[in-house]
Amino acid sequence: MKKIINHDSNVIEEMLTGYLKAYSRYYERIEGFNSFVYKGRRKNKVSLVIGGGSGHEPLFGGFAGSGLADAVACGNIFASPNPQLIAETAKAVHEGKGVLFLYGNYAGDNLNFDMAEELCDLEDIQAAHVRVWDDCASAPKERIQDRRGIAGDVFVIKIAGAACDAGLELAEVLRITEKARDSINTIGLATSPGSIPGLDKPTFVLGEDDIEFGMGLHGEPGIERTTMKPVNELVERMYGELRKEMGLKRADEVAVLVNGLGSTTLLELNTVYYELDHHMHTDGLKVHDAEIKSYCTCQEMGGFSITILKLDDELRAYYDTACWSPYYAREEIGQQ
Repeated sequence: MKKIINHDSNVIEEMLTGYLKAYSRYYERIEGFNSFVYKGRRKNKVSLVIGGGSGHEPLFGGFAGSGLADAVACGNIFASPNPQLIAETAKAVHEGKGVLFLYGNYAGDNLNFDMAEELCDLEDIQAAHVRVWDDCASAPKERIQDRRGIAGDVFVIKIAGAACDAGLELAEVLRITEKARDSINTIGLATSPGSIPGLDKPTFVLGEDDIEFGMGLHGEPGIERTTMKPVNELVERMYGELRKEMGLKRADEVAVLVNGLGSTTLLELNTVYYELDHHMHTDGLKVHDAEIKSYCTCQEMGGFSITILKLDDELRAYYDTACWSPYYAREEIGQQ
């Protein structure tokens, strides 16, 4: 597989160093670790630490900034950061108010972040965690804690960062972040595989005219493999799954993300939203906000995901606050 790298054994070090040199006015590396902090973070508040495997850029590194995460712990390609790295990242931004860890629901991340919480406890740092499990195709609702975290991470990070910056206590930040996590669902489909630097084969195999509904971000099996169809049929199927899962009804207020998985063009993603908006309008949903970006990727994987966050007054207030990073910025919605 063609990759614009030097050697696969050093790809994370060089990738992260390049990123932090380009944006050195905003970020500072934690010496000796593949992690960094946002220089302009607010003080005297709960600190938000996010992280996970590299290879999904701009998630997670692109979501540290004003009103977002205070620090990011970076693992190897598709692999969790280790517990010491996570704990050192937490120590670097702890302000005495506690630390919230926010990450996708994968076995390695769960184990390593849990161990990092234990290390924080030894340092008298109060820590809590939220595992994002928005991928509704990855397990049935009765096993929701087995679901994977995918593009829904973006909106959960946004709300968690706003809650931290509001100066709330850790228990309240945790409650609001869990509420956001439990109000969001995502479903995706793959049209072509991604790859891992250094490997000479893709992460999975799809036929030339095949697609897979519900495929995971690393190539985990989906719920159905079928032939390629027009975008209106794809979106109708995916929106129908989300509407059923979330019990969406007329006048429900939502925020929406159409997320590209790596190689899908904006032309295609905008067309996905064209179809999605038609369904939401027909059903009488109130679209409070929408994004069309490639935020949560798998190298050059083809395909897209649709994320819907159901809002209420409380979640909307935190969603609407301004935030900024090199890859995710928004004005305060009420001031536009």
